[in-house]
Amino acid sequence: MARHVIVGKGAVGTTLAHQLADEGADVLVLSRTGGTSTGRITHTAVDATDVAALVAAARGADVLYSCAAPPYHRWPTDWPPLWAALLDAAARTGAVLVSVGNLYGYATHGAVMTEDTPLDSTERKGMVRARMWRDAEARHRAGDLRVTEVRAADYFGPFADSQAVLGPRFLEPLRAGKVVRTVTAVDQPHSWTYLPDLARTLVAAGRTPDAWGRGWHVPTAEPLTMLELGDRFAVGGPPARIRPLPAAAVRALGLVSPLLREVASVSDHFTQPYVMDTASSSRMLGLVATPWDVAVAETLGRTGVGGRA
Repeated sequence: MARHVIVGKGAVGTTLAHQLADEGADVLVLSRTGGTSTGRITHTAVDATDVAALVAAARGADVLYSCAAPPYHRWPTDWPPLWAALLDAAARTGAVLVSVGNLYGYATHGAVMTEDTPLDSTERKGMVRARMWRDAEARHRAGDLRVTEVRAADYFGPFADSQAVLGPRFLEPLRAGKVVRTVTAVDQPHSWTYLPDLARTLVAAGRTPDAWGRGWHVPTAEPLTMLELGDRFAVGGPPARIRPLPAAAVRALGLVSPLLREVASVSDHFTQPYVMDTASSSRMLGLVATPWDVAVAETLGRTGVGGRA
């Protein structure tokens, strides 16, 4: 039985841990604060920027998953030391490093994104993510380690937290029939990744040697506008009422909120089509996206929904 070690206990790490445990695997989850161990899932407190501590915790692992998520406004400062430690840990332990990525590294202009789309974003969070993958890819090609990146769109689903486009702040008022105020445009097609699909893709990528050395998109259902998404999640309840905040209001809020300031900096993700193609990863990993009706029903049946990768 393979040994699985997950760094990060947020929405993705939690979903992945349950996916692996449900398959009968023993899982070690590492985070700064630890947690309550249950069943096959063990939680341990580790500072993942401490290479020696991370290597000691991950020793013997077959797969090391990077599911950590520094706050948006701290990506330029927090990601480099954390990522360097993860790369070093993979090199020293021999574990395959499977990283949760996103679409920020692509500089899109309404075109459909594929795994071959250049990572040439000029937005600072996108530049951070692009640099992270280039560093990992270089070390993989040099034979120093084995790594792959699984890139998700904005995600939703069971176990997701409140820091989210589609989190409780969206779904709770929506289901109550209240007006939902969003900081994004609502009328452009957008890809949305279901968290269990992300977890399944992470597991499959770690088990597939042919997938190592490059990035893969999570198999994701057809894109929907936020208005269409609201209608999907309003099923069985009051009609969805979604109203975007004016761009000027979002910029003003960003003056006092680092999170909203960073959200405003990627507003183009919502003011134009933001769509990913997942055909290549489906062929490589043998996975298909969960249909929308199933994903919506499962999300509404659990507490905690929505998030950004």
